[in-house]
Amino acid sequence: MKIHEYQGKAILRQFDIPVPRGHAAFTVQEAVEAAQKLGGPVWVVKAQIHAGGRGKGGGVKVAKSLDDVKKLAEQILGMQLVTHQTGPEGQKVRRLYIEDGADIQKEYYVSLVTDRQSQKVAFIASSEGGMDIEEVAHSTPEKIITEVIDPLTGLGAEQAEKIARAIGLPAESIAQAVTLFQNLYRCYMETDASLVEINPLNRDSKGGLIALDAKFNFDANALFRHPEIVACRDLDEEDPAEVEASKFDLAYISLDGNIGCLVNGAGLAMATMDTIKLFGGEPANFLDVGGGATAEKVTEAFKIMLKNPEVKGILVNIFGGIMKCDTIAEGVITACKAVNLSVPLVVRMKGTNEDLGKKMLAESGLPIIAADTMAEAATAIVNAVK
Repeated sequence: MKIHEYQGKAILRQFDIPVPRGHAAFTVQEAVEAAQKLGGPVWVVKAQIHAGGRGKGGGVKVAKSLDDVKKLAEQILGMQLVTHQTGPEGQKVRRLYIEDGADIQKEYYVSLVTDRQSQKVAFIASSEGGMDIEEVAHSTPEKIITEVIDPLTGLGAEQAEKIARAIGLPAESIAQAVTLFQNLYRCYMETDASLVEINPLNRDSKGGLIALDAKFNFDANALFRHPEIVACRDLDEEDPAEVEASKFDLAYISLDGNIGCLVNGAGLAMATMDTIKLFGGEPANFLDVGGGATAEKVTEAFKIMLKNPEVKGILVNIFGGIMKCDTIAEGVITACKAVNLSVPLVVRMKGTNEDLGKKMLAESGLPIIAADTMAEAATAIVNAVK
């Protein structure tokens, strides 16, 4: 789960990490009122979307008068903001953040992320923060340092100071950096985040450090512990099909292909998508119905897949372990009738009650293409779609 910059800064503030003053705004009038509250003389008008690269896309502008704030708010609010993370379709801007201007002397990059390889926390930092951090990572990776933190001991002062010196912070900023980095690590752990990123972390002309941006990703499996974070969820920023799927406890992610996939088990779902690609097709989604799928759940899964106009065929691949093949067969038959299925459907099932499931499909009178192996199933759906 992601949240907006202004929500992330509110969390940073709770952990004593300095951030500029600012107010969220949903209308042009609210933007002007926010600027009046702050008092100026310089404000930053920021689009709030769940994507990076807003500055390069024209979604972050400096205003030097209330008239500027009004004009910029009118320009940005409602625009379709295209960045390198949104794709060519962009994302509609529905919220703004009006913030105090900053005394920018030097910009740094700091982030914390879960390192699955070491099973520890990686603190990633660079002396080259700002809009071009991706280019820094590509062209001069030596300017990005990674410090691995043992979660059993946490981030100590010595390790925090090592990071601060490694990115070239001057002596007068080291003490504040050590405290800030330790607070950031505490924030990361206590909110069950999977990513916390400050880019840029600004050093002003007096040596003070302040977070000019905030990006958070949270572990969805831990959100039951954080109702206050769940309350920050913005459904307008999420794929409507994925939101709909979550209501039925379906793990669904939209992709760019034209073959819908309905599978039980995340590992098998990944293998199914790989097999489709191996035989020349492109999956339109990842969809795991889990081990407790009902006829209703399968029907909803079909409806969600078929809302995508790009879907030209569906592959159902089931391993009957906890989930019995006859239950899936019942769900597939019900779904086909409920949605009046008009695209090719290939079903491959193995495991518990396999023969019964196949018999139910064969006797359903529906034009279902049966397959015994994953290779047969992938070949059949790719050919049917072509």
